Amino acid sequence: MQKRSGRVGATARTHARVSSSGNKSAVSGSAIFLVGFMGAGKSSVGRALGQRLNWVFEDLDDRIERRASSKVADIFRDSGEPEFRRAEHEALREVLQELRGGVSRIVALGGGAFVQAKNAKLLRDAGVTTLFLDAPVEELWDRCCRQAGELGAERPLLRRKDQFRELHLIRRKKYSGASLRFETGGRAVDAIADEIVQKLKLKRIEIRREEGEVE
Repeated sequence: MQKRSGRVGATARTHARVSSSGNKSAVSGSAIFLVGFMGAGKSSVGRALGQRLNWVFEDLDDRIERRASSKVADIFRDSGEPEFRRAEHEALREVLQELRGGVSRIVALGGGAFVQAKNAKLLRDAGVTTLFLDAPVEELWDRCCRQAGELGAERPLLRRKDQFRELHLIRRKKYSGASLRFETGGRAVDAIADEIVQKLKLKRIEIRREEGEVE
């Protein structure tokens, strides 16, 4: 596999605290949910994992947009955050239902998804592994500003650095409830993906089930 040079500074620090669940709602497929603040590398790491493992990768925001036939920014603007959070919760429930059919999937959650108590409970009850991708807030800010500039996109949280830092501080406490934590600061995407595969002893599948697949 061709290595990519993307970076998302230092020695990796992994806090292992794998969760399990005997709940009847536990999924039968293999699933990893990536959580973390904007700019943490959830989508890039998720895609790299999908390539290594031949698992389906999905960004939950993409599913929300398909279900609503509207962009996330437009849902926020036209209907408000409560309506977006409702749509987000329903999309997450749908993903978990599909996983009960035995598919293997890597899912990147939006920065505010895991912060919602009802979403965190859904994931705990399903017994899936949640990975917190963490990085220093200054690096997150720089990444987001760079990405916004490259895409020509306007992100309200990038208007004030103090607001960005404050929200990160609040959300980071919630992210710490994930099964495992991986440092992404200053590290190459491939190195992070390799560490996750090795730490979780994940196996590549040769024949991928197409049920519920999102490409």
